[in-house]
Amino acid sequence: MTLYAVDPGKQELYSKFLALDTVKEIRVPVNEKSIAGFVAATGKIVNIANAYDRAELMMISPILSFDSSWDKKTGFRTKQILAMPVLHEGRAIGVIQLLNKKKGARFTKDDETGVSRIAKTLGIAFNNQAQLLQSQNRPKTKFDYLLAQHRVSQDELNSAISEARRRQTDVESILIEQYKVPKNELGVSLSQFYRCPFVEYDERIIPPPDLMKDLRIDYLRRNVWMPLRREDDGVLVIIDNPQDLQRVDSVSQALKNRKIKWAVGLRKDILLFLGQAGGESTAKDSIGTILGDLRAEDVTETFDLGLGELDENDSAVIRLANQIIVDAYKARASDIHIEPYGTQKDTVIRYRIDGECSEYQKIPGAYRRAIVARVKIMAQLDIAERRKPQDGKIKFKLSDREIELRVATIPTANQNEDVVMRILAANELIALDKLGMTDRNLREIKRVAEKPYGLILCVGPTGSGKTTTLHSLLGQINKPERKIWTAEDPVEITQYGLRQVQVMPKIGFDFAAAMRAFLRADPDVIMVGEMRDAETAATGIEASLTGHLVFSTLHTNSSVETVIRLLDMGLDPFNFADALLGIMAQRLVKRICKDCKTEY
Repeated sequence: MTLYAVDPGKQELYSKFLALDTVKEIRVPVNEKSIAGFVAATGKIVNIANAYDRAELMMISPILSFDSSWDKKTGFRTKQILAMPVLHEGRAIGVIQLLNKKKGARFTKDDETGVSRIAKTLGIAFNNQAQLLQSQNRPKTKFDYLLAQHRVSQDELNSAISEARRRQTDVESILIEQYKVPKNELGVSLSQFYRCPFVEYDERIIPPPDLMKDLRIDYLRRNVWMPLRREDDGVLVIIDNPQDLQRVDSVSQALKNRKIKWAVGLRKDILLFLGQAGGESTAKDSIGTILGDLRAEDVTETFDLGLGELDENDSAVIRLANQIIVDAYKARASDIHIEPYGTQKDTVIRYRIDGECSEYQKIPGAYRRAIVARVKIMAQLDIAERRKPQDGKIKFKLSDREIELRVATIPTANQNEDVVMRILAANELIALDKLGMTDRNLREIKRVAEKPYGLILCVGPTGSGKTTTLHSLLGQINKPERKIWTAEDPVEITQYGLRQVQVMPKIGFDFAAAMRAFLRADPDVIMVGEMRDAETAATGIEASLTGHLVFSTLHTNSSVETVIRLLDMGLDPFNFADALLGIMAQRLVKRICKDCKTEY
């Protein structure tokens, strides 16, 4: 008989045996290639009549094999094998393996029952041994990690404890203030001692309103705990001492019928969380303040019934929507994503900055309909229609400028509605030489831009800087002797000398209509924001063949794909070949800071 235990760190089984005067060890990977490894990996019983019968092994698993090296080394002949998993709470923590039944061709069901009883007992013993080892390795005090890392000495720690008693405050505050212990390292020490995660104060974390509504802030302050958020099937509660049995019991009483998960935090951080939950933040129009005001107004699911009543009197909702847009603009975000997940889960707000999405804020799910409705009101959309997508625009005034946002609402699962806002802020013109093109591309694009007529296309995915590049080209050729017309949606970059037109598809004034109007307005150069349809593309090619220089963009991935796309629109390849001067495909790439970069 061989007993194996699981080494979780290495994902291996190991067994120790005495050879003469030395203890040796067998190690087997936890996978389906070996018999013991298969049992540990799958939790299944293996009962084999002949270990050398390849067909019998294949019936259990196609990759299962018997390692006969031990038989060859010792002269022992393995025949029957019975391998049983040693389980604790459904998890394999070992394997018991019996070889060669004394009587009979194979191990019987009675044998399996007997071994299963042994395995059950071993499971309890293995688990008790693991817990004993863990308790022996466990820190004796909550500051052992700091002592081991030489962040503080024992004398300094004793002085901090004495000072904390004298000032009637917590030791952690003294360590941070007087001994300059970093908060994150103090958090590691607390986390190791209490065996739960450490959570720092973060104004973006807003507790669920339905959990807070039956709890008094004064009571939570006295006991220094707070429900922080839902996690899986339970509630994460932050407390400064998860081993205080009296307070742990009071938490269980306050949050009846809920599975509680613990997190440890500093007393000051917990009080800051409670202050924010009580609407005490002093920052003017910070997200924490606004959400505190929302709770004060008792915003609940009544928004589901009376969305039409949202107006200028709902000040907290209006301020929240405004602050989201202001913060996005300040963070140089290109897009704002509002993503509801129902009533029970927080609504997530994300910003796309430099091409990557990052979480900006979470707001309680009870406010999801209110914030979506407010954005729809700002974009002049139908707030009662949640079944189909809608598009609109918002003109938003900042302190020093006006920006425009393109709004798209999309109905999502479980009767939710997502909102995506693209920020179309007015940008400054960038000189062509500053765009970061290669010398060859810069030389070629300047050469074709000086031609008197023809078609130049700039292509790439959404947000890759096509409009910026076209305006840089127009800035290169913008001279008093040239008349330049542009049709854009919207006008993002303004240049003196260009006659810029904002198209309005809702009244029928689209890119194609603008192009036809330009041809009657004595143009030298025409720039069209995008060739979205065959009519716009055909008009652009016709203009380029009749003595005008035409610039435009397309959403394609490469220069070659652009030609195929235009041909798919049904354009005449002969006319198109004569008109086309050049296609430039581009992407935005991140740049390394010139002040921080080092040679690789």
